[in-house]
Formats: sequence, C-alpha cells, structure tokens
Amino acid sequence: MAPGVLYFLVFHYGALFGNVLAFVDYVPFLGLADSQWVGLANFQHMLGDPQFWNAVANTVVIAALQLVFFFPAPLALALLLHSLVGSTVKRFVQSVVYLPHFLSWVIVVALFQHMLGGAGVVNGWLGDLDLGAIHVIGNPDTYKPLVVAQLIWKECGWATIIFLAALSQVDDQLYEAAVLDGAGWWRRLWHVTLPGIRPVVVLLLVLRLGEFLQVGFEQFFLQRQAVGPETGEVLDTFVYFTGFANGEFGYAAAAGLFKGLIGVALVYTANKVAHRLGEQGVYQR
Repeated sequence: MAPGVLYFLVFHYGALFGNVLAFVDYVPFLGLADSQWVGLANFQHMLGDPQFWNAVANTVVIAALQLVFFFPAPLALALLLHSLVGSTVKRFVQSVVYLPHFLSWVIVVALFQHMLGGAGVVNGWLGDLDLGAIHVIGNPDTYKPLVVAQLIWKECGWATIIFLAALSQVDDQLYEAAVLDGAGWWRRLWHVTLPGIRPVVVLLLVLRLGEFLQVGFEQFFLQRQAVGPETGEVLDTFVYFTGFANGEFGYAAAAGLFKGLIGVALVYTANKVAHRLGEQGVYQR
C-alpha cells in the first residue's frame, strides 16, 4: 500500500497547502514568504469577473449534460452485458468497449475531427450524396453535446466495471424466485436487479455530484480554441490560462479553491439526501 498512500499524501493532501496562494498576490520570483498578503481580494476580483462566471456557466451546463447522459450510460451498458448468456461473446464485447479508455484525449479528439470535421468522413459521404455538409467540429451550437458524446464513447465501457461487479453480487435465487412468480424481464429488472445494485448507484451518484464541476481539462483544452473561450472555457481551463498564461497565480488559486469548496458542499448535501432515503452513502451518519 505504501506507493499508493505516498501518491495521495504528496499529490492530493500535500497539494492542499497550495491553497494559501488564493490569499496572496503570488509572484514566483519573490516566493510565497515575500509575496504580498491580500486576504480576500482575489475572491472579490473573481466574483466580479464576467469571464469567471462565463466559465462557471459553461462548466455547469456541461456537467449537467454529463450527469443526465453519461452517468446512466455505463449502467445501461452493464445491464446489457450482464444479460449476455455466452461468456465468450461477453468477454469479447467487454474488451471492445474497454479499449477507448486507454486512448489519450489527443487521439480521441483527432478521431472525432477526422469523422465529423469539415473535411471528415461523414461530410465526404454527405457530399457524395449531394446532401450538404454538417458543421459539427468548431460549431459553438454543437460543442457541448459533442464533448459529452466524446466522453460517453471514451469512458462508458470502462465505467461499467463497477456496475458489473455489483450485478455479479445479486443473488441468482432471487431471479429464479421471480421467474417462478411469473415476472418478466422488465419486472425482474425493476424489482430484483435495480434494488440489488441501488447502494452502489447511490454511492457513485454522490461521488459524481462531488466532482460536478470537475468536467475535465485535456479534452476542453484541446478544443477550446476551435469554438472560442465564450463557449469552450470551463473552470479547469480558466484556472490554467489565468495562472500560467496570465501569471495571476493567486487569482487562479482562488478560482480552484472555489471549485473545491462547491464540491465539498455538494458531497455533503448529496450524502445527507442519501441518508434520508435509507442509503449509506459515502460515509455513515
């Protein structure tokens, strides 16, 4: 366990001390000790910055789309895989849907560009059929659904692992009893399968809400320029460009700390709701 524990201590818990940058006008050449302490000035600047709120708005919309469309997709895929009878076919399909997870976002974005770009395969087919081209890549109107579709294609198969593990723990005798009582496929799903994996679904939902504003960085960094900051800026890219491109390290740290505090509040609230619904959630009461 030592390497894993050391990783979290250094890169997660140790990094928390960097939040002190949110309260200083940090200058790298002066160091933290000699940089001017400004208190809440960075947060005041943040709350009055329209670019920050634009990044928040884009992040919330994309996160909501991910929650609605991406979160249930692995569950649905896991249910389909679980229903396959042949183990050989099941393992083959699992291997195929897992593969995109191991591709970098650079490759994934390039693949979508090759398929849906102005000179891509789809527009080539449409041109051959005289149907006209479709403008998907670089179109601000289709950008948010596009990034959600990319996430589903890349991570849906990998995210089924936990759901498949939960499905394997459902007692087969419950299915046999349901069949003897005349329950069809839908009733077995509603009354046996979903209640059996409900604690896992609630736990993952609580954790997902905690990462609600954590929509990703590399995927949006690679495509931000194509649609412009007005549409493509999210909190992670805002922090990067504010801190490293503009040199406003204290302001960037304040924006990052804001995102973290919202995440903690969402986890606490979602966990309380889970307790009221009779589920354990992330931690017990």
